Amino acid sequence: QGDPFRDVSVFTKDEASLRNILENTGFFDWKNYFCLSVNICHEEMLKAVAAAKGVPENKLAVCHMMTLPDPSNLTNNRVSVQLSSLKESHIDVVNSTWKFAAEFSKQMIRNMIMNFPSSCVLDPDGHPVAWVLTYSSCAMGMLYTQPEHRRKGYAKAVVTALAKKLHSEGYPVFCFIEEENQLSYRLFTSLGFTEDPTYRFAWYGFNQKHPIPH
Repeated sequence: QGDPFRDVSVFTKDEASLRNILENTGFFDWKNYFCLSVNICHEEMLKAVAAAKGVPENKLAVCHMMTLPDPSNLTNNRVSVQLSSLKESHIDVVNSTWKFAAEFSKQMIRNMIMNFPSSCVLDPDGHPVAWVLTYSSCAMGMLYTQPEHRRKGYAKAVVTALAKKLHSEGYPVFCFIEEENQLSYRLFTSLGFTEDPTYRFAWYGFNQKHPIPH
């Protein structure tokens, strides 16, 4: 119950420790919906724990994790636009275009816009036509360009601006791209982002009511 988009992070490299946290600590509320993102190599263990608890589970998405250690060489030579940051008044348009949007996702997007870096291209009336945000995990995401403004280089422009800002403030530059999203994969690889091909990040829903991976 409560905010289904509230993030809680658990750090461990040991599957036995992760299993113990899931099974015995009470850290997760197995009676209500929650979403867990984890290396896909732990999938069989997650399914076993969920089955033992009688909880339905569903794999929501599998993603490449793309990183860019040094964005200093990124340029926007072909694009001349005025870049800005998203504002509170832009929450509805961002929410309406997000793949996993719901009425209650507005609070998460508000938190992202008000507290974390973002980058956008504004039209002459001050409306955003392309944007990218930062999740509370520090991953870049929600990249979107309005259909009538595509193929102008805006996506590269906003990703470049946000990558440089995150790097300049000492944060890692990374993102998650769903395996079927080849358009975004090509975009990020063209900017120098790389992945570890042996690593896949997956999102699983338990007691699923809404398909809402982060």
